[in-house]
Amino acid sequence: MNSFSKIASTGCLLLFSTLLVENVNAQNTTAPMNNPLLQRSTLQYQTPPFDKIKDEHFKPAFDYGLKVHDEEIEKITNNTAKPTFENTVLALETCGVDLGRATGVFYNLSGSNTNPTLQAIEAEYAPIFSAHNDKIYLNSKLYNRIKSIPLSSLKGEDKKLTEYYLQQFELAGANLSEADKEKMKKINEELATLSTLYSNKLLTARKNAAVFFDSASDLAGLTPDEIAAAKANATAAGQDGKYMIAIINTTQQPVLMSLTNRASREKVFKASWYRAEKGDEGDTRETLEKMAKLRLQKAKLMGKKSFAEWKLQDQMAQTPAPAMDLLAKIAKPAVAKANEEAKDIQALIDAQNGGFKLEPWDWDFYSEQVRKAKYDLDESQIKPYFEIGSVLEKGVFFAAKQMYGLTFKERNDLPVYNPDVKVYEVFNDKGTSIAIYYLDFYARDNKNGGAWMSNLVNQSHYLNQKPVIVNVYNFAKPVNGNPSLISFDDVTTLFHEFGHTLHGLFANQKYVTLSGTAVPRDYVEFPSQINEHAALDPTVLKNYAVHYQTKQAIPQELIDKIKKADTFNKGYVVTELLAAATLDMAWHSVEKESDFKPTLDFEKEALQKYGLLVNEVPTRYHSPYFAHIWGGGYSAGYYAYTWSKTLDYNAYDWFEANGGMTRKNCDRFVKYILSVGNSVDLNKAFKEFIGHDMKIEPYLKNAGLTK
Repeated sequence: MNSFSKIASTGCLLLFSTLLVENVNAQNTTAPMNNPLLQRSTLQYQTPPFDKIKDEHFKPAFDYGLKVHDEEIEKITNNTAKPTFENTVLALETCGVDLGRATGVFYNLSGSNTNPTLQAIEAEYAPIFSAHNDKIYLNSKLYNRIKSIPLSSLKGEDKKLTEYYLQQFELAGANLSEADKEKMKKINEELATLSTLYSNKLLTARKNAAVFFDSASDLAGLTPDEIAAAKANATAAGQDGKYMIAIINTTQQPVLMSLTNRASREKVFKASWYRAEKGDEGDTRETLEKMAKLRLQKAKLMGKKSFAEWKLQDQMAQTPAPAMDLLAKIAKPAVAKANEEAKDIQALIDAQNGGFKLEPWDWDFYSEQVRKAKYDLDESQIKPYFEIGSVLEKGVFFAAKQMYGLTFKERNDLPVYNPDVKVYEVFNDKGTSIAIYYLDFYARDNKNGGAWMSNLVNQSHYLNQKPVIVNVYNFAKPVNGNPSLISFDDVTTLFHEFGHTLHGLFANQKYVTLSGTAVPRDYVEFPSQINEHAALDPTVLKNYAVHYQTKQAIPQELIDKIKKADTFNKGYVVTELLAAATLDMAWHSVEKESDFKPTLDFEKEALQKYGLLVNEVPTRYHSPYFAHIWGGGYSAGYYAYTWSKTLDYNAYDWFEANGGMTRKNCDRFVKYILSVGNSVDLNKAFKEFIGHDMKIEPYLKNAGLTK
């Protein structure tokens, strides 16, 4: 398996294919015994010994792991025995142990706790890993061994795993001529180098985009704690006496909801929007334009019209047409709804004698006021009920116990990669230990933006492995002993990412490659989105939404307001998401290189073409900082969030019609969805769960986009 590849996501799921197992193939190379990355961890469930792992261990581990993996692949390829599942597919599945262990730890750290040394190593090895990957998946001799195994002789996961590898070899180009394989290798190597370059440039851009203010009055509207944090951040950045607002990965920034000073809002928004197009070391445009052209060249080599056509073959959508059709059908009512919302906001601005036209940096500030007026719901009213520790322990963990029978015990004896990281042992309803769970809550300037889930160790019955999972977030770290209060949107993020964790915890597969969250992009968000609904489950909400000062549970009146306002601003939210998804698909649906234009021109024309160029509603990710598609694994795949959300709304309607998120219904969800990984036909599994194929109507209804 591609156990060393990085599938990065700064938006949500971050899955690293980490194969931590005993090596079942003979090795002729002697491992450096003092390198912890080249030894099977003796800690529970093979959790990484972070206290022993140093930056200098990675390069020797990579070099050794690459050499051993080459030997293993050569042995499988040149085996003179008749190809069988055991001597070919299973041998391929279980090799690359040392490389998988080293890269799994490395890419988790490079995403959540990087430094210049790790960045340099990442840049150095990106083309090396790409070439190594090509050496395997462009190996026609190995591919032909797999192809010669009769699928009719196999059953269950053995058959599914064989089919999976056949498809991966074919998608990689195993059927290409030798000349075209060489071209493919060169393209892949360049893309790997450019992707790493893009990610490093974007990290620089985000750091440099931090906004400094001279006076606390510039931050009027923020809480005293938030202003104190801004001052502390500025001091830490060497700007003592000033106030710093860091930029997160999305276009809109959280502080724009609260800042009363319009000039401050504009300054923050523009710092976000223009962060990666300044003509400096953080400018990503030239890099992404090269990547877009190379991806098209890659698709053409594979006989496809566009990169999107090539990329979607192993997804639920299968071709770009169904994906674009879904986006288009939702876009029209979403934009109409956003325009109605804009009119309400403009009316409020006019009523206050604002004397200006609504701009993107005004939307969150005034929409919050409209929400207060329409639903009598004030974010500052509800935030005190959402203290981050309470949301986790009494919300996320409580829901997991009520709905799935899981319990969590904090472990202080297992090493962590940063002092802020917490570790828990997970138990099922019978009290049996099933997993280790790492939690990394707080933002750092050496951490990628967004939130995600990743496996440090993947579940596998064949290898007798239990999952070791990490959730990474970017919440503001509390200062001076103050509580960390979060918005309800942040609460939803916590439940969402933990939904990915549930998917990993209930993994019940024989083989790592088919285990847990190793599913198509347009399916992987579905289980996590379902878990978002647990945040508003009456029993769960009452348990965790406790005022941090009075210790009183959130009153029913506020709960009713939150639920009533659930579809508020959905026109904006859906439109900005669809704009990003459409933009991604536009970049990757180009069929001729001459149709590419400079980044900003291309983006404008693409959004205009699909009716999504709405000044007041900027795309969730502007092309220069659209990390999902240029630095991560969502190229031609950002539509997956909408596809998965449609699955989610279909399933949520089923839950509602059958009594809600009860233990009985959640057990059924585990049986058909959470526990099957990629070992079955997922379209069929979904249909078996709810009784029909995916429909668009539940999305429109639940998102409040129907009249």
